[in-house]
Amino acid sequence: MSAATNDPPEVIRVRGLSKHYRRTAAGHKLRTLKSALLERSLIRGLRPEEAIPALQDLSFTVRAGEAVGLIGANGSGKSTLLKVLAGILRPTAGTVEVDGRVAAMIELGAGFHPEISGRENVFINGAILGLSRRQIAERYDDIVAFAGLEDFIEEPVKNYSSGMYVRLGFAVAIHTDPEILLVDEVLSVGDEAFAHKCLRRIEEFLARGKTLVLVSHALPLVESVCDRALWLERGRLRLAGHPRRVADAYRQAVAESEGEAHRAAKILREDESADEATPPPEPAAEEEDADAVEAAEVLRWGSGEARIERLRVLAGGEERYHLHCGERVGFEVEVNADRDFTDFVFGIAIQTPRGVECWGTNTDLEGFQPELLPAGTTTFTITCPSLRLAPGEYLVDVAVHARDGTPYDYRRKLAGFTVTAAGGGVGVYFPEHAWTFPPSVRWRRRGDAG
Repeated sequence: MSAATNDPPEVIRVRGLSKHYRRTAAGHKLRTLKSALLERSLIRGLRPEEAIPALQDLSFTVRAGEAVGLIGANGSGKSTLLKVLAGILRPTAGTVEVDGRVAAMIELGAGFHPEISGRENVFINGAILGLSRRQIAERYDDIVAFAGLEDFIEEPVKNYSSGMYVRLGFAVAIHTDPEILLVDEVLSVGDEAFAHKCLRRIEEFLARGKTLVLVSHALPLVESVCDRALWLERGRLRLAGHPRRVADAYRQAVAESEGEAHRAAKILREDESADEATPPPEPAAEEEDADAVEAAEVLRWGSGEARIERLRVLAGGEERYHLHCGERVGFEVEVNADRDFTDFVFGIAIQTPRGVECWGTNTDLEGFQPELLPAGTTTFTITCPSLRLAPGEYLVDVAVHARDGTPYDYRRKLAGFTVTAAGGGVGVYFPEHAWTFPPSVRWRRRGDAG
């Protein structure tokens, strides 16, 4: 119980959230205020046949300092959820509680007036986000410099490119010092240099204990930035938990869906008299109960076509799990494949027990082009000539997956080891180092005679 009291406070609380839009497809009347009053639909709400459910019975919380990623297919409700959290949309049912100043980057150019200059829009947008005119004036130069729009800030924003819109909007939002930042996919519109600048600023933002909710189709971005991921499907929460687990489950579901569609099309081509294609499989029990999945940590997932059978830590010519900083260390991995593979990637990652990622790499990142992983057992080793981790406890993840990220086998916390060192320090990296002082500064080593 004592650990729970040390948890950061919940700053976002969503309970039973649903959001429905009015259907305006052919055969449904476009209602006016007069018709709504006459039919009393403002009082009774929408009939089921009139409603399009964008979100359905969502419940989750976000703690202060947490980065949460929202993933899912187009139309799954991610942007709608962000708008509800921002207060732009009202829920149809359920409750949403958000504590703290919120800044939202949700729609391209949202809050900008196209006919006035970038400078005037900075002041208007800053005021919308809760800053006084004096506060905006104090931060104005930093906002313009961050956006890189010094030469265009007096131009009407209708003349801006989509990337310039994003740069200015993000610059204003991040300089309002929000406690909660909501970011939609709009960052993908910016160029590479600006994207890197935004990521650095987001990392600084999180390091100060602030909260981030990020919508993105870039799964590697969610895996690297976020502490937790929520996978939305047709407005419902299908899975929640560790970003890599959730992203891999989503990749696998996409691959299975594509394979199902291909098989269904093949059946229809072979037998045109078939009544209907094979229906998609029902979600597994663990996928239906997202809260249960989130509560119980999942340490292994994947298709199982290739399996990580064993990991050994080798040092000094023997298997050893108590290491000294700077030792030559090898990680020996045994893989068993059911068939020959031509699409495969091996990966390894080291983290602390609290989840701080210390180092990770894979064969694809290092330029290895896969040609053949034969069926049967294969053993490989990745060797670090000098593993300079700081003293402490560490855990190792190992994976084998396809180049598109679809997991064959992902094993978290497969092995652990301890590192010791003669000196002290903080952090996770312990580089070789030496102190140099002028002769006027004198020292005596602890333990030496006085």
